[in-house]
Amino acid sequence: MSGRGRLPDVLLMTVTLLLLAVGVVMVYSASAVLSEQRYGDAFYYAKRQLLWAALGVVLMLVMMRVDYWKLRPLAKPALWLCLLLLVVVLTPLGAVRGGSRAWLGVGSLGIQPSEFAKLGFILFFSDWLAKPTARIDSFWRGLAPALGLVAAAVVLIMLEPDLGQTAVLVGTMGILIFVAGARIRHLAYLAGLAVPVFAALVAVAPYRLMRVVAFLDPWKYPLNEGYHIIQSLYALGPGGLFGLGLGRSRQKFLYLPEPQTDFIFAILAEELGFIGGATILLLFVVLVWRGIHAAIRAPDAFGSLLATGIVGMIGVQVLINIGVVTGSMPVTGITLPLISYGGSSLVLMLTGIGILLNISRHARV
Repeated sequence: MSGRGRLPDVLLMTVTLLLLAVGVVMVYSASAVLSEQRYGDAFYYAKRQLLWAALGVVLMLVMMRVDYWKLRPLAKPALWLCLLLLVVVLTPLGAVRGGSRAWLGVGSLGIQPSEFAKLGFILFFSDWLAKPTARIDSFWRGLAPALGLVAAAVVLIMLEPDLGQTAVLVGTMGILIFVAGARIRHLAYLAGLAVPVFAALVAVAPYRLMRVVAFLDPWKYPLNEGYHIIQSLYALGPGGLFGLGLGRSRQKFLYLPEPQTDFIFAILAEELGFIGGATILLLFVVLVWRGIHAAIRAPDAFGSLLATGIVGMIGVQVLINIGVVTGSMPVTGITLPLISYGGSSLVLMLTGIGILLNISRHARV
């Protein structure tokens, strides 16, 4: 199984670095006005993103060199650590940002445990589902215990509350469990059960209910719940085919709130147009394709499931973010991988891609 001396997937690495470079540039472009107003420094967010990117690249290169099967003994400790951090963040030690108690740490040095929980769960489930004793095709002996663990994480993340991270975690675990061999009949029942559960989660929180109502008709609520969607569409529309030009966005002049995070794709499309936005989406398609390629050619079940989980996480997060920005889904706070501002998300994604690159080094010829 040794992959020492073999090159990783060069195309996967190239696409990752291209997306990362675009992300740093776009964080500066999208945040320059806001940074100047808040901190008197147009490069405030860009400098921090560059530091997180450098840390993430280092971790990516480290994980690319560490044989991925050496991670298997860490699967259970990683799961329990992630659950512990999800509990700790709900205590007074957790910091509130954007209405969610989802951060640990001080200022820009804070981390978001729910981000790292996604990778922790992928690692644990990949190890567990790769074992013959997993019996994932059996509901009570295989699928039910898996759902119990996911449900525990969902409850903790929803107490923050963070519906976006919950959706990514559930979507990623669904993909992983399906690929591992769960019966489609069982998954169909669970999907049917998920609908009333989701409806209940929306109904118990008035702000979530209003987000859904505003999604159906944002123009009816232009100054509150529909504001983000409307301003995002105002950015996408004028971009046209070729865009207004890099750095020439109008919506970043304090019209679109926090344009460097969840809605950065709207600024990108406004400045670089349909061509620029489509190119970014094409790069993500290539990244997912190469991730699937690594999963298919992995030499063992653990490597295949680990690659599947990582590429599934990236794909689900991209779909949700683009869906929100284009008004195709209700607003949820989820970043665009490798592009949006955010240290936890960026470091997590680059670490995961480093593992993908390592799996590609051991691919069967």
